[in-house]
Amino acid sequence: MAVVKSVLSKHAMLLVLIATMLVFEVLLAEAGRGSLFSPHNLNNLIVQNGFVVILAIGMLLCIIAGGHIDLAVGSIVILVGAFAGIFIVNMGLNVYLSIILCLGIGILLGAWQGFWIAYMGIPSFIVTLAGMLTFRGIALMMLQGRNIGPFPIEYRNLFNSFLPSHFLTEPTSEQVVGATLTIGIVVSIVIICIKIFSYINRKRKGYDVGHIVMEMSYPIIVCAAIIFLFYRLGNHNGMPAVLVTIGIVFVVYSYVTQNTTWGRHLYAMGGNAKAAKLSGINTKRILFLAYANNGFLASVAALVVVARFNQASTQAGIGFELNAIAACFIGGASAYGGTGKVSGAVIGAIFMGVLNMGMSLLGADQNLQNVINGLVLLSAVTFDVISKKRKSVV
Repeated sequence: MAVVKSVLSKHAMLLVLIATMLVFEVLLAEAGRGSLFSPHNLNNLIVQNGFVVILAIGMLLCIIAGGHIDLAVGSIVILVGAFAGIFIVNMGLNVYLSIILCLGIGILLGAWQGFWIAYMGIPSFIVTLAGMLTFRGIALMMLQGRNIGPFPIEYRNLFNSFLPSHFLTEPTSEQVVGATLTIGIVVSIVIICIKIFSYINRKRKGYDVGHIVMEMSYPIIVCAAIIFLFYRLGNHNGMPAVLVTIGIVFVVYSYVTQNTTWGRHLYAMGGNAKAAKLSGINTKRILFLAYANNGFLASVAALVVVARFNQASTQAGIGFELNAIAACFIGGASAYGGTGKVSGAVIGAIFMGVLNMGMSLLGADQNLQNVINGLVLLSAVTFDVISKKRKSVV
């Protein structure tokens, strides 16, 4: 019984996400409005929320470092997108060179904000609010009120195609399903093996490890969801290319936050900045790098958005920062810093996507969707605050 309670507590948000999806599936079936799990809707869920996942991971690192936020990520998206349009469409530069330049610009924008926050001590809210206004203003001046597009197919294939359909010559539906499902099974096997080896290694070194059932429950649920997802995607056109980008970002930053010195310092700083500084951690450098990294991931999201809409748009990035912040807090990040996981941010972004898609399919008014999203965010932060108070009392 204790193991079950521990599993429920540790993976509560994942279980809430699954329950929410099932509730929407029942409601949609009763209303005769299709299925949330249809291949088309699952594909749309990924494509429409891919950039939110990427932005949420970058935002998470800033929040972990002490509850800092970045209001400028949406403006970085439109500005980097404008540069992409000018480099690739207007100037005709090499696609890969243009991507490198855009990523570099994103890092510089994030570093600019990180300098004022970390080294000059200006509150992150003020700096990033200024960045939100400044970067968007520069982008709109560059675009001169016009969208830039279309982008070459070589670029769009990197972020807005389907795998393995893109590499097969006139593939049949059976080939697409088989190849996509195979990818899902291979990914699941790798995840299970990594988790087992990690558990054995930690146990051999004498670390405090939980019960094997509790340790393996999360990866088993995730792998089952992955196999189901890839099978359904195979019945559409295959796996969206943006899912590869999301997967790479997820794996890299999960490793960085859990297995590197910088990642451990992020959590230490968020937990107690003064104690971290006294222990020899360069807290200013840690915070500066968090914002520079956030600029980098915002530029990755910009490249994804540009490829999806096939243009650098004057309307890009509006409200993106709010989605990223909400995804982090809904996914379990603490408003005080020091707590949060990359997997939680991903689940939070997916949860928001499921809410919006489910309500849209049910025909809910946009204003009602905003109300529900706001109440969900408030509930998540309230739960965090109450939990912190209870722990402090104990």
